[in-house]
Amino acid sequence: MLDSVVVDGVGKTYAGSVEAIREARFRVAPGEFLSLLGPSGCGKSTLLMMIAGLLAPSRGSIRVDGVEVQGPRRDVGIVFQSPVLLPWRTVLDNVLLPVEMLRLRRTDYERRARDLLSMAKVDDFAAKLPHELSGGMKQRVAICRALVHDPALLLMDEPFNALDAMTRDQMGLELLRIWDVHKKTVVFVTHSIREAVFLSDRVLVMTPRPATIGFETDVKLPRPRTMDMQEADEFNRYVGLLRHSIEAGTRP
Repeated sequence: MLDSVVVDGVGKTYAGSVEAIREARFRVAPGEFLSLLGPSGCGKSTLLMMIAGLLAPSRGSIRVDGVEVQGPRRDVGIVFQSPVLLPWRTVLDNVLLPVEMLRLRRTDYERRARDLLSMAKVDDFAAKLPHELSGGMKQRVAICRALVHDPALLLMDEPFNALDAMTRDQMGLELLRIWDVHKKTVVFVTHSIREAVFLSDRVLVMTPRPATIGFETDVKLPRPRTMDMQEADEFNRYVGLLRHSIEAGTRP
């Protein structure tokens, strides 16, 4: 299992002196489901892409398993806001794309790919093309693709943002079911307070730009989570706490 992710004094300034992130510090524990929450444009996705090694920090450091991130890592899976499936490849071939890119033997991973599709309840569509799938099904395939090479760390950038409310709720349950089986360390970006509370072990709230971590809270709700929990007083207490911290722009 992944040891930990450590974000230490990370900042990001773009050309033209636009400071997006300032002095972000936090640690993600092994097997933890951590959400980054905050308003649109506050730098959540930028921070996630730096953890992924797809962007370089302007200052500070990010360490995964004790090793400083200096570029993309083989042990990281990423799910983007859009499924970005290749339209000419079947569902199964899309899932196996990371295996090919990492130059691993396809035959060693085909069974895992099919097992993931079965777990995500899209195995009947393994031979279909992406245009034959609904939006929610495409995003399930994208999650399978991120997991197929068995990464230690799963990074998710608002993966359900384009889905309708009912599909989004269903996808949240599916994600938790898959996470419970595979026990990955997850960093999940969202601007939905209720989604963050429902999914997470811990939530970090980012301040407006230049962003830092303004507030954090453990979410001590029992697992497995159910949709009925969202009606409970304790669930809504967390929602209110996080909403207040976002509105205040700092620790309440």
